[in-house]
Amino acid sequence: MQKKIVSTVNAVGTVLSYDVTQIIPKKFKGPLFKKGHIIEEKDIHRLLDIGKERLVIMELSEDEYHEDEAAKILAEHIAGENLKCIGPNEGKIIFQSKIRGLLTIEPETVYKINSIGEVALTTRHSFVPVKKNEIVAGVRAIPLVISKKRIHEAVEICRKFGTPINVLPYKKKKIGLIITGSEVAKGRIKDKFKPIIKNKVEEYGSLLSESVVVGDNTEKIKENILKFKKSGCEVIIVTAGMSVDPDDVTRKGIKEANAQIISYGAPILPGNMFLLAYLDEVAVLGVPACALFYKITVFDLFFPRVLADIKIKKTDIIKMGYGGLCTHCPVCRYPLCEFGKS
Repeated sequence: MQKKIVSTVNAVGTVLSYDVTQIIPKKFKGPLFKKGHIIEEKDIHRLLDIGKERLVIMELSEDEYHEDEAAKILAEHIAGENLKCIGPNEGKIIFQSKIRGLLTIEPETVYKINSIGEVALTTRHSFVPVKKNEIVAGVRAIPLVISKKRIHEAVEICRKFGTPINVLPYKKKKIGLIITGSEVAKGRIKDKFKPIIKNKVEEYGSLLSESVVVGDNTEKIKENILKFKKSGCEVIIVTAGMSVDPDDVTRKGIKEANAQIISYGAPILPGNMFLLAYLDEVAVLGVPACALFYKITVFDLFFPRVLADIKIKKTDIIKMGYGGLCTHCPVCRYPLCEFGKS
């Protein structure tokens, strides 16, 4: 990068190498344009009005980018599905979600990009539910002028490993609910699971289309899982009955329906007795009784992934041991908290 003096009237498209100060007596004193500003046609008369007939400008070499141009190139390759870019402003671009959905981040790709140097990519945690227009990440070139080589390295990383930031839409799915517990089936207590699950399902735009109370009956659990699958349910939720008590037979019923159990038990509190299985492509979620008491549990961590068509693996559940402890704050701020951030 070199500096030279040019006539202001001929400065369109050049880059300021210093702040240009404007003073309005008793009203304002500060930068009219900041260092690094790219002069536009509309800026000329404002510069002349404060007596700036000549400017010291930057002259970039062929192997350099201005920070704003660098940010645009980075954003183009970093931003994936359903993201909009705000900026650039001083070499920084902010990513906002275009939709209500599930934010996914590839941490290793973010690490590789930040390891290049003079490039900063900052994100939220992966698998966080986000609303439309929420800020999810930001990227910038650190210096005012940056080597093209560094930017091209970042671009190649994205081409090789894919866009590191995406927002996946929730699919509207048909949900079936099987409620276990002999005390509920016999009318000794009123079921409280259905309204809780129904509210959570509808919150994400899906439909609780079928529900049944079966008590602690292995055969009926099995029969209803198969019945719900046949009727077109894309997700089947089975509540409670998953401890080691002799009467808790939910796990056995799911197994006898020939569902492949991915994980029984999870290193997450609340929700240690969570069960995840797949019957072909239908996700079967065994929700422990803690969901009756706590506002946010293991169910809230994995149900959005299912609705976003993410196939959950056992390793995904195991990893949740780090960050999987809810501290039950007096005022719940989930998902703006540490719960579930592995």
